[in-house]
Amino acid sequence: MSNQSGYSSKILRIDLTGRKIGQEVLDEATGRKYLGGTGIGVNYLYQEVAPGIEWNGPDNRLVLASGPLGGTRVGGSGTFSLVTRGPLTNGASSTQASGFMGAFLRSSGFDGIIIQGAASRLTYLYIHDGIADFRDATHLAGKDTWQTEELIRKELQKSERDLSVFSIGLAGENLVKFASVVGDRGHAAAHNGAGAVMGSKKLKAIAVARGRGVVPVADKERLDFLAKELFEKVAGTPASPGYRTFKFGTTGDIATCRSRLAAATLPIKNYTTNLFPDYESFARENVDKVFENKRTPCWACRFNHCRMLTVKEGPHAGYSGDEPEYEQWADFGPLIGQSDVVSAFVLSNEVDRLGMDSNEAGWLLAWLMECYEKGLLTDSDTNGVEMRWGNFESAKVMLRKIANRDGIGDVLAEGAMRGTSRFGTEAQKLAVYTRKGNTPRAHDHRSLWQMILDTCVSDTGTDEAGSGLAKPQDVGLSRDANPFSPEVAAKMVAGTVHRMPLDDCLGVCRFNTRGVGIEYLTEMLKAATGWDLSAEETSMVGLRVVNLLRVFNLRHGLTAELEAPSLRYSSAPVDGPFQGKTIAPLWRETVQNYYGLMGWDSETSKPLPETLRRLGLEHVIKDIW
Repeated sequence: MSNQSGYSSKILRIDLTGRKIGQEVLDEATGRKYLGGTGIGVNYLYQEVAPGIEWNGPDNRLVLASGPLGGTRVGGSGTFSLVTRGPLTNGASSTQASGFMGAFLRSSGFDGIIIQGAASRLTYLYIHDGIADFRDATHLAGKDTWQTEELIRKELQKSERDLSVFSIGLAGENLVKFASVVGDRGHAAAHNGAGAVMGSKKLKAIAVARGRGVVPVADKERLDFLAKELFEKVAGTPASPGYRTFKFGTTGDIATCRSRLAAATLPIKNYTTNLFPDYESFARENVDKVFENKRTPCWACRFNHCRMLTVKEGPHAGYSGDEPEYEQWADFGPLIGQSDVVSAFVLSNEVDRLGMDSNEAGWLLAWLMECYEKGLLTDSDTNGVEMRWGNFESAKVMLRKIANRDGIGDVLAEGAMRGTSRFGTEAQKLAVYTRKGNTPRAHDHRSLWQMILDTCVSDTGTDEAGSGLAKPQDVGLSRDANPFSPEVAAKMVAGTVHRMPLDDCLGVCRFNTRGVGIEYLTEMLKAATGWDLSAEETSMVGLRVVNLLRVFNLRHGLTAELEAPSLRYSSAPVDGPFQGKTIAPLWRETVQNYYGLMGWDSETSKPLPETLRRLGLEHVIKDIW
């Protein structure tokens, strides 16, 4: 057993305006309080981004951080968090990506990067051998994310396993408000426009070389044992909670389309129906018939979650790309009325290359197609593009128009809430979004009341609790608790909201920790850091992050009135097993139940002073009370 701390405690400070690079030490008390990842990010964001600093202003911060398990033998520990003030909600954004960046950053001796200011010309950041350099990126202007990655690798003479590159595409350069940051061949930090923030700073990419250093761990033997045991707990047997994802990736979720249809959770044609007769084409066994595949795992990950696919035959024969996540299959399959799996695959990869969030893009295309079919939009509105259900070529053209802010694309680049408002009340009624400004993930949440609540009350720009994966008994409810109850929905979210932020503080992919308790995560954290932690203290980190994000957003203009779904998002299904059922009449009651369970004021959603004191956040009480 080593006596080393598991935290190198080094943070890079990058000033793009002054082209200055510095380092600072993260003290142990702060590290223990926030751990890393999202926790460290929101702590810096709160301290340094005061009310009045806009998402596209040079004083906004972009914090990229790993966590104390990052770069270890724990599966999926190449994950990192990106934290900033995002353009869709005008509030905090916390979004994650897997791959290798988090691990390489830690092996280079750093836990995180704080980026401020704005460069005078397109620039990329190169971190290697414990130092950082500014590199000119003007020759990368207009390149997509895959091209950018390949060109930087060639320029730096690095292989795929020696360099992690995350970059913005055309969408980020053009400040599309749902631009993402994409790297390591298809991994995306996608939510709330982090790519647009990078674009506003003229930062094209961040490249981190695999360091020669060893990630410091307090008890390596113990952590290695726990990492091996963790895999067995999560995915070791067919009864394990993560076994299906281990075997099939999230494409395996598409294989459960029949059960998704039975539960009415598959998003179909912009929520106009819950019927999708072509679901079998998206089943894993049929996907494998159409594509050649090669496994491309993330750092220390044994899951079959990431693969490179190549189309075997047909008009797209030879096209290669990253295997889409479930959400991407859904976004460019049933959501837009598309039954051809190859077309959905190509559109998914086009979105990644352009550098856009596939969820926001999918909802926008679906809305366009419904409006076009109903005559609410015509060729004169769409610049002559026939936006009929499932039209692959039209969808591809429209995605490029959005990324380039060309014609109608300039309006849609503002996102589903703002963009659709330009076309009149009747058209906007058909759009799916939250009143904060973001869209949900690619599910039909109208039969998942805890998920529609989670998405609307989240402070990160996407769902915060991941409550759709939880079972009622996980939060002390009976197995047969009524899912269409305001009390049950609120308790499902409040009882799980600490967990996903905790994973994002640790620097691990949540697929690799699915189903294990806080006690087990605490044991890994103790082995990594040498800190004497209790499970309660570990759990408190997640709640602390949730509450600090909430206070940040309240200071930047969040009101309780914004925590609501759009008309279509909360509409009653017109067919399927839950026809006629809607949360709309019970919405305010559901939200207020959630606020109460969180220890927040039921009218304003402000965390009560006693709640903040209990979480060690007494220093922010004066900012909202």
